[in-house]
Amino acid sequence: MVRLLQRVCCFSVVLLITLGSGTPNLTAAERPWNVVFFLVDDLGWTDLACYGSDYYQTPNIDRLASEGMKFTQNYAACNACSPTRGALMTGMYPARTHLTDWIPGWAKQYHDFPLKPPEWQQHLAQKYTTLPEALHGAGYKTLHVGKWHLGGLENLPEDHGFDVNISGTNRGLPRSYHFPYGGDALKWDSRLTKEQRAGRYLTDRLTDEAVTLIREQQDNLFFLYFAFYSVHAPIQGRPDLVQKFKERARGAHHHNPEYAAMVHSVDTAVGRVRAQLEQSGIADRTLIVFTSDNGGVCRKTSSNLPLRGEKGQHWEGGTRVPAIVLWPGVTRPGTVCQTPAIAMDFYPTILEITGVQGNTAHNQNVDGISLVPVLKNPQAALNRDALYWHYPHYNVFIGVPYSAVRVGDHKLIHYYEDGRNELYNLTEDLGETRDLSAEQPELTSRLYQRLQTHLKQVGAQMPLRNPTFKASKQ
Repeated sequence: MVRLLQRVCCFSVVLLITLGSGTPNLTAAERPWNVVFFLVDDLGWTDLACYGSDYYQTPNIDRLASEGMKFTQNYAACNACSPTRGALMTGMYPARTHLTDWIPGWAKQYHDFPLKPPEWQQHLAQKYTTLPEALHGAGYKTLHVGKWHLGGLENLPEDHGFDVNISGTNRGLPRSYHFPYGGDALKWDSRLTKEQRAGRYLTDRLTDEAVTLIREQQDNLFFLYFAFYSVHAPIQGRPDLVQKFKERARGAHHHNPEYAAMVHSVDTAVGRVRAQLEQSGIADRTLIVFTSDNGGVCRKTSSNLPLRGEKGQHWEGGTRVPAIVLWPGVTRPGTVCQTPAIAMDFYPTILEITGVQGNTAHNQNVDGISLVPVLKNPQAALNRDALYWHYPHYNVFIGVPYSAVRVGDHKLIHYYEDGRNELYNLTEDLGETRDLSAEQPELTSRLYQRLQTHLKQVGAQMPLRNPTFKASKQ
């Protein structure tokens, strides 16, 4: 009953704003806002033309950046996908929710390593008030399209506040991007006819679904969470686009035509969604957020240079990702924000922009902070001076158990195998090539102590000594 009353009250507020949207005294920031949230899987920091790619073509995303705000120091909540997705849904650090690795984690036996992971959470717990639950309670239609990867049966998008779930399962990647996607398509709900579904490349198919949902909901307030499976493996571009990029001159860092085709398909999807918002007459009252869940995959796929490392690793290449926000009438076109931001920030940001209160008890533990001040003025200060990461796991990308803190220009990385620390000045050494810990022991100690205090405050789980490993060494 209390939840019902809260929903009625919140919806009444939204309705009053909607009825008054034509009044001359209503500012752009006070409009009733739809929300479209694009989350790309494994998109690296330099994988867009507007972020410096010398090969990939992303005109629609570049246009989004030219009309909105581009963040140059935005971070995923983790170097792996599921923890960042959970952080977006809850606004909380993965260390707080104990969802600290991709689900179900690396299958390799831990007897080969000196540490083993704690008993970490392998689905998004329902005790948290998710972003779609908060918005749904205020009268929003909540729409999920694409990858979920936060749990299976009884922990799917519809169990966490989404009215519509298209293709969101416990799977972290498709078997194939080409129809019928290794059979997965047969299990999905759809807004399309059989003829519309047949033969569609996966990214195009999901975009068809998203565009149809916008058309259906254009007269309602809605939250569309479009979580691409791209550009995650398997690296399979649409054949005509692959051929196009084979014929295009390769760049110094980016040169994979299959991957370039996948990036281009994501870009086309963003353009098609924006075109439908325009056609529906709601583009000027739709907030758009675009970001990635972790750093890009290098090796034969792409490159994160000048950043060091890649997905799964603890350097900047594993966590620094693109972020673009378009808040029509508020964000000034073509602005660049250099203030560090992180995935959890979008939870309180969206609640503030939409005017939705959410759950008070939950919000008290939200670790993100609203980006509204910098969206209005990129020079504004945020009431935060530290960002944290915690990953008590190993992974296939040679990732190791670590925690890290960034304060100002400096980033400290703590390794759990041997207890050592590394210290980098990211302004002077973006590629993290020069460890300053021996040169600046006082700063190293101070940041390490601050990291430890944070981990205790959020109840972080620590990696454990592995008795099997010890026995094998005797």
